Amino acid sequence: MRAEAGETIGFSVLGSIRVVRAGAELHLGARQQRLVLALLLARAGSPVSLAELVDLLWDEEAPASAANVVHRHVGVLRRLLEPGLPTRSAGRHILRELSGYRLRADEESLDLLKFRSLSRLAGRSLQDGDPESALRHSLDGLRLWRGRCAAGLEPASRLHPAFLAVEAERAQAVREAADAAERCGRLSAVLAPLRQAAEQHPLDESLQSRLLLALAADGRQAEAVEVYRVVRRRLADDLGIDPGEELREAYDRLLHQRTQPARTESPSPLPRPAQLPPDLPFFSGRDDLIAEARAAVARPGGPAVLAIDGMPGIGKTALAVHLAHEFAAGYPDGQLYVDLRGYDGREPAMSPAEALRGFLGSLGVPQQGIPAELHAQAGMYRSSLAGRRLLIVLDNCRDAEQIRHLLPGSPGCLVIVTSRSRLSTLLTTAGAHPLPVGLPSIEEARAALLRPLGAGRVAADPAAIDAIIASCGRLPLALAVVAARAASLPGTPPAQIAAELAQAPGSLDGFDGDDPQTGLRAVFSWSYQALSAPAARLFRLLPLHPGPDISIAGAAGLAGVPLRSGRALIGELSRAHLISEDLPGRYRTHDLLLTYATELGEENDSPAERAAAELRCLQFYRATCYQAHRRLLASEYHPMIEPGPGETPLRFAGHGDAMRWFTAERQVLIALVGRAARQGRHTDAWQLALGMQHFFDRSGRWTDWTTTGEVALEAARAAGDLVGQARMHRSLAGAAYFRREHETAVGHLDRALELLARLGLHAEMTRAGINRAMILGAQGRHEEVVRALSAALGPARAAGDDKLLADALVIMAASNAELSREEEAVRCAEQAMALSRGAQYRLGIAEAWEVLGQVHSARRELGKAVDCWREAAVAYQEASASAPAAEVLALLGDALAAAGDQDAAVRAWQEALALIPYAQTRTGRRLAGLLAAVTSRP
Repeated sequence: MRAEAGETIGFSVLGSIRVVRAGAELHLGARQQRLVLALLLARAGSPVSLAELVDLLWDEEAPASAANVVHRHVGVLRRLLEPGLPTRSAGRHILRELSGYRLRADEESLDLLKFRSLSRLAGRSLQDGDPESALRHSLDGLRLWRGRCAAGLEPASRLHPAFLAVEAERAQAVREAADAAERCGRLSAVLAPLRQAAEQHPLDESLQSRLLLALAADGRQAEAVEVYRVVRRRLADDLGIDPGEELREAYDRLLHQRTQPARTESPSPLPRPAQLPPDLPFFSGRDDLIAEARAAVARPGGPAVLAIDGMPGIGKTALAVHLAHEFAAGYPDGQLYVDLRGYDGREPAMSPAEALRGFLGSLGVPQQGIPAELHAQAGMYRSSLAGRRLLIVLDNCRDAEQIRHLLPGSPGCLVIVTSRSRLSTLLTTAGAHPLPVGLPSIEEARAALLRPLGAGRVAADPAAIDAIIASCGRLPLALAVVAARAASLPGTPPAQIAAELAQAPGSLDGFDGDDPQTGLRAVFSWSYQALSAPAARLFRLLPLHPGPDISIAGAAGLAGVPLRSGRALIGELSRAHLISEDLPGRYRTHDLLLTYATELGEENDSPAERAAAELRCLQFYRATCYQAHRRLLASEYHPMIEPGPGETPLRFAGHGDAMRWFTAERQVLIALVGRAARQGRHTDAWQLALGMQHFFDRSGRWTDWTTTGEVALEAARAAGDLVGQARMHRSLAGAAYFRREHETAVGHLDRALELLARLGLHAEMTRAGINRAMILGAQGRHEEVVRALSAALGPARAAGDDKLLADALVIMAASNAELSREEEAVRCAEQAMALSRGAQYRLGIAEAWEVLGQVHSARRELGKAVDCWREAAVAYQEASASAPAAEVLALLGDALAAAGDQDAAVRAWQEALALIPYAQTRTGRRLAGLLAAVTSRP
């Protein structure tokens, strides 16, 4: 990669962080700055979010200036890598992404990418039967390492997942190098990297076993024996376990001086079991999961366990049996199957001892010869499997402990496990490959109905089929129940089936099969009954939470428990797949499970208990909304709402945190406003709506602002609350202003001013007057704006509120600019800029830059106007105000287009459109049309 013409640049992260430009190593500055570069290098061209960089630099709560600090470090690094780089240039090495930064590099400039390239070459050579080439490529890659990844930046370099992932790649490369070396008879060639890797991963038995063999091949048998003793003692002391089969096998080869593994392929005299249930005749879909399983099993050194998990009724057993039939031919010594009854409402879960006795009997061990003690049974079972290739299906597993003794101890077998619980332990202890099963696609759901209903019925009424699928929520068990009923009544048209399901929304009555134990209620109940009492209570309360999903804090507020307890309860429900984490930190429950939870709540919880949970939920969100609202205020000393009686475990470090919370909880809060209004909790309704005003403003959600505000205004009227009415009229004026409905906005503000005067709220009248001046400016009444604000400057100064004064000055500046009083406009804007900077008021700074850009544009100084508008866009985004940032970028794009720079204009328009919910804003819709027209041109 070129830094400048004739200058090469090279990055190193495999060891201490280094950058060499034109043959000279650069001084990379302070530790935080080097950490930023280290994470960008470790991600090797993938984007790194600003939030992740902040978390990396601060172990505890980050300061409010954290984002600015990261931006400064990146700026210094850019100038270091490219001397003479303009301050606001995008740079060629560190690129700005919407959510953070990305380092541009290739395998010639970054040692990590070169290492990966060599590792891939080594893997392909080994697959092609060329171990010599594989060893050569592996050693070339390992020679690039000069120490631990990002050495010198401890403890972050030893703890952060990105650096640990790179270290794991190194360990895997060492294993593959040792395997290639063993095939070549050159194990001593990898002794040095094996020593280093084994020292860094003292509990990794696969590395330690290869180190034993390499030491023995180098004639160091005594040292190899000592290594084995040290590892065995460490495993016992640290983990409480004995060495695994691989390490014991290596030690046995060492003791018997065998250079090749023992032959275990001799035919076994034991029976060949064939216990798989029949594959479903109508099985279809799941192509992605099947392809993933095939790839994992086919990979050299691939997993010995496939762990299938998912919610009840999702089709785990059907997938497991289908995969087992597909893989069976590759395991010639037979197939074992057991239903462990982990989630079964009829019988208790099967004990490991019961399962082992069944397996040992199937493997030819007489029942009288099976020992009574569990560990002895497990030892006999693993001995029976040693050297054999069997496929084992462990269906309906409750937890990892239930199957720990059922896993083979030696390679050659494949285990497929299904569970409603997420078996994370298997991933670490058994190297399992996870196969989480989600809902099928619409097409897969349609295919599941095709065979039982017949192609004619499906094709005759596709709308009815889609309605059936929607009622079933795409859940395979629900689809199967409905399909079975429809197949037994071939004369019933799909439209009638769809109508019957639609007649009972929010009920499971349409999903009970002929056997009550196979209906949805029964299948769901087995998961519910396995929950602890607190988790079961939270599950029953989930339908009382509005909105499409819930956070951990929201669940804690609903249940009335501390945040830590809420996290544990959500974890339990998630592991049981009664909820799913669709977005990070946001949990969703399938509609049919919510229906089941509603039934349980109505049966088990009194109306008073459910009403109390609804009130807790409302109070939690109102208290949290107050905290977030204060972070977004222009002046945090004048909150427009009260904290309310509730408590919240959440606090917000700055406006960015507050905006992220509002974004995540937007639909929940809007639904709560409506619910509170319907229930007669009028104050809660308008206070929640008003608390969202600044979020709606900064994010450009004018439609949501209007509809929510109108509900809240009616609530304040119903309560006869004049303060609430005055504040909601003022809020709705803002929404109308941004929708460019200026007469409506003036009407709301005049009504607000009338009410505020009756109430004697003079400070709020000053702010409302400034708002009114903004609307007059939008109507082109600029002389009135200047007169009104000139009169308002005195009260604003008297109030000692620099942010309010800055707001007034910047509006005056804009009107003066429109009146061609450019010098006066600049004077007002610069005063507003100075006040805003002194108050650390990023919105005020952005607005001043925007007006200065308008002045330069009026003077036909396009370059200066563009610079000002870019400054404004950056300041708006730093204030988490994406909507005004988009407006400025749209203005910038329009100016560039008028000047003939179409490419730059398109980039500005695209950047603007990415910042706003374009369907809710006129600017968004305009830009979408502009860009569609541009991209459609030949």
